[in-house]
Amino acid sequence: MIRIVVADDHAVVRQGLTGLLDDADGLTVVGVAADGGEAIALVREHRPDVVLMDLQMPGTDGVEATRAIVAERLGAEVLVLTSFSDQARIHAAIDAGAVGYLLKDAEPADLIAGIRAVARGESPLDPRAARQLIAARAERDLELSPREIEVLRLVVEGLLNKQIAQRLGISERTVKAHLTSIFQRTGATDRTQAALWAQRHGL
Repeated sequence: MIRIVVADDHAVVRQGLTGLLDDADGLTVVGVAADGGEAIALVREHRPDVVLMDLQMPGTDGVEATRAIVAERLGAEVLVLTSFSDQARIHAAIDAGAVGYLLKDAEPADLIAGIRAVARGESPLDPRAARQLIAARAERDLELSPREIEVLRLVVEGLLNKQIAQRLGISERTVKAHLTSIFQRTGATDRTQAALWAQRHGL
């Protein structure tokens, strides 16, 4: 039996998740928390296998709660379940020690499968979250500057150098310099290849 603590600040969500999980074979909810502080207390009390953690909560948020639970080595793995798929929140949650990241629009079967995967020692990631992590790694590996990333994204949109310059408030010469650097770092030989590279890496 996989024992679960659910942490979410919305009562309707807590109730819905509890009903869904208790109805699933091999899963049982042993505690329900409305904020991160309650989640930490429940994990200390019940020592669950998995904590289903929302990120946006009053008081102690999901990232802080995850960090505390992991730091105390309470034996629980944290699976984030949130509405947010932006890069900053994903990185914050993973850096805090979460082992998986799912979004609230996931199918019920996918959520249940994700909890079981965490209990097996795996790390389920929503495809959108995985794409953000890959994109962030690509940015770090290539060391593209924030401005180069902006230019590349506008190339993907189909803007010409003059339009990019106007959008960013820089000269066309500067745009060309950024493109030259982008081509060198990505191995692209033209704008089309650079745009395709950006799309493959989720930029």
